[in-house]
Amino acid sequence: MKPNPQRLSNSGPWLRPLALLLALAQCFAPALAQTNLPALGDGGEMSSSAERALGDRIARELYRSPDYLDDPILGEYVQQTWRRLMEAARKRGELPPELDERYAWEILLGRDRSVNAFALPGGYMGVHLGLIAVVASEDELASVLAHELSHVTQRHIARIISRQGNQAPWLLGALILGALAASANPAAASAVVVGGQAAAVQGQLNFSRDMEREADRVGYGVMTQAGFEPQGFVGMFEKLQQANRFNDTGAFPYLRSHPLTTERIADMQARQQLLPRAPAPQPEMTHAMLAARARLLANPEVDSLRAALAQADGATLATMSPAQQAGVFYAAVMAAVGLREFGLAQRQLERLAPLAQGNARAQFQVRLLAAELALAAGELRRARELVATQEAPGASRALLFLRARTWTLSGQAREAAEQLQVWLASRPRDAQAWQLLSSAYAAQGRTVQAVRAEAEAHAARLDYGAARDRLQAAQTLLRQSATVDHIEASIIDARSRQIDSLLREQALER
Repeated sequence: MKPNPQRLSNSGPWLRPLALLLALAQCFAPALAQTNLPALGDGGEMSSSAERALGDRIARELYRSPDYLDDPILGEYVQQTWRRLMEAARKRGELPPELDERYAWEILLGRDRSVNAFALPGGYMGVHLGLIAVVASEDELASVLAHELSHVTQRHIARIISRQGNQAPWLLGALILGALAASANPAAASAVVVGGQAAAVQGQLNFSRDMEREADRVGYGVMTQAGFEPQGFVGMFEKLQQANRFNDTGAFPYLRSHPLTTERIADMQARQQLLPRAPAPQPEMTHAMLAARARLLANPEVDSLRAALAQADGATLATMSPAQQAGVFYAAVMAAVGLREFGLAQRQLERLAPLAQGNARAQFQVRLLAAELALAAGELRRARELVATQEAPGASRALLFLRARTWTLSGQAREAAEQLQVWLASRPRDAQAWQLLSSAYAAQGRTVQAVRAEAEAHAARLDYGAARDRLQAAQTLLRQSATVDHIEASIIDARSRQIDSLLREQALER
């Protein structure tokens, strides 16, 4: 996917690095001739390892953005959809083992109200909260994610970079410089976008149309293989077509980076005609609640919170389906918590809970929300009851994190640390888990371990400089300690050498 630079330059720091991709290519091409860049693969195509390194550099800037959001509940919902699509791509042979192993396959959520999603080099994916808020079902969300996944599995970004040998170095460098320039001087970066975007966008347009059709075709197959309803793809196209008809006011940057051409519309209409007639899909309760969560997290201003509360007592409530009502009450609970009106939040929760009866997924989300309310209100006993009785199919990251926070605050930090250690043993790149583990260690008075866990949190977000600083702080604490934990000292020394090696690699990339 190629973002629209003009739109993104005005949307905050979250996507500005991507906005500069094409614009900086025009302005910095001469200077990049001597830049030390990752090597390209044989035959002129960018290697998967070089693409992953490039993706890591861009992701590192996005992790630092104030618009980056790691919400465990929304993240888990999107990741569950993503995992199903990944498994389907493997079964269909769309995901080669080399890419499966080398790429990051991580989704980064952005606190942005616009409707957008974007693929990055090396298997990273960006999703705006505005997209989650506007899609009507998990099937529609899956259609977008499947399309973006197909951009990655078909190596569209590498193909753009490698399209012409003389373009590859400066286009690759533009991606890198875009991320760095945006973090160093956002105002100057925006000025660069305005000056250079037109020629660069035109230079890639024709190739992009072929890629879009390919991503539609492959994504449709992956989505249906994963068990999602094909009407989700159709429904998302209808939303985009309607936005296109009204010339898109800017709320749909996805429409600009993925132009809805007549060929794409005709192809989807043909696919729709081949489908058996199906009844209109009913709103799904879990999605309605989490779409409401996305809306409020994207816009947590006081006016937005008060509007959500007002809707819970509005005249249109009686005309809504149960799923829609659940979304309204879920938003009202969050809004009341945001306004620190915990009694009102509890009353709205009591209106929400009966709607979820008989729906296991919806009930699980209601109980997570209840635990969040109890924690915010300082009702630790109630929070412990909720997280102790929570169960979900498989390992739930959202539940684990709520449990860890509750136990740490309740004097059960050792138990919290033990569960987090088990989680991290197979998921070492989970930065928030490391941060929670740091808090659990600190609550036990294990300062050195807490500082090392902070270092791992920075490393998980690819900020190796900050990770090295924290590891050096841990080494200082060990030297000052009356008794030395030799096992911990050995772990810290080994990680320090690894981080130093990663920092040297980063320096060579520059």
